Amino acid sequence: MRRSVPILSSSGLPDAPTQAAKGRGTLVAIAHRFEARGRDAEGDGWDEPAESLSDLPAAPRTEVREQQVCQMLSRNDSPDIPFELAVNPYRGCEHGCIYCYARPTHAYLDLSPGLDFETRLVAKRNAVEVLERELGARNYRPSPIAVGSVTDAYQPVERELRITRGILELFGRTRHPYTVITKSAGIERDIDLLAEAAAARRAHAALSITTLDPALARILEPRAASPQRRLQAVRRLAEAGVPVTVGIAPVIPFINDGDIEAIVQAAAEAGAQSVFHIVLRLPWEVAPLFRHWLQTHFPDRAARVMARVQDLHGIDASLREGDDTRAPRDYAATFGQRLRGQGPWAQLLSQRVARAARRAGLAQKVQALDSTQFVAPRALVQPSLF
Repeated sequence: MRRSVPILSSSGLPDAPTQAAKGRGTLVAIAHRFEARGRDAEGDGWDEPAESLSDLPAAPRTEVREQQVCQMLSRNDSPDIPFELAVNPYRGCEHGCIYCYARPTHAYLDLSPGLDFETRLVAKRNAVEVLERELGARNYRPSPIAVGSVTDAYQPVERELRITRGILELFGRTRHPYTVITKSAGIERDIDLLAEAAAARRAHAALSITTLDPALARILEPRAASPQRRLQAVRRLAEAGVPVTVGIAPVIPFINDGDIEAIVQAAAEAGAQSVFHIVLRLPWEVAPLFRHWLQTHFPDRAARVMARVQDLHGIDASLREGDDTRAPRDYAATFGQRLRGQGPWAQLLSQRVARAARRAGLAQKVQALDSTQFVAPRALVQPSLF
């Protein structure tokens, strides 16, 4: 694939020209952590600032490659995550959320966690077949499966490929419990499957609503559904009897933290049953990409935002500034603290969410799903007499 943007090392990003593209979270094809060196394109016009939105570079097209996979179930042993099993029908995500903690997974495909993550997608076309085989294994023990832990199962390509739909149909046949995590209104298409499973306590939905400001949403998560459209999806799911939790994820200091109380109230009015929050996480290549995004869209408060993010993750003062040998430290993946943060600012955020939830009548925990109804795929097949 011929690139229209430079491939930059992460250390080069803070000095990179600030540019944006309508409909994309980043135009930077940042070199991933396994690449030996970055490559700079010349004469690409990035030093010429756009005068208006119409002058911005055209958003690169999305490419989808089909892949035959050998495994679908991924296991999680983190004490911070409320599920042990997950399935992801795609790799990469066209929504282009600049803060996405899953961006570094594209490095395993030798692709950029920056631009490639949102433009070069992989569709697991045999996902249902492989998952059915895994659920039918003799040693398989059912546990609620999270659909879309490192991708969005309802990103735009799902409209045509319908891989997620096939997975939910398999869960319906086997009576397997599951959670769907998304920021897409596309989940409404599968309300029939979700409602049937939810009636038997085998399904619930989680929708992320990061802000109620559509202008902020357009640059923060450019191809996700608008905040109001997501609230409409919450309402339609709730009306169909599907339990819905709303995640304020991530909370970004001085960017969207002022929306917390309004989001909680809007979620309650739409019919959500519970709410949770997660502070901004910046693992691996996400940190320089987010810093570049801040310099592009909020240069006046970039330093203040990053200082507070470092506070939330308990970064020592000696590690906060980068030099010629290393990048600044922005994140600590410490179990028990990485999702909610630590210190006084983390406590304040938790208190605000808890107070808003109590006022709105929302829980902060989701109800457990029932795994006892599971029927292994092999048990659904009529045995042959011959």
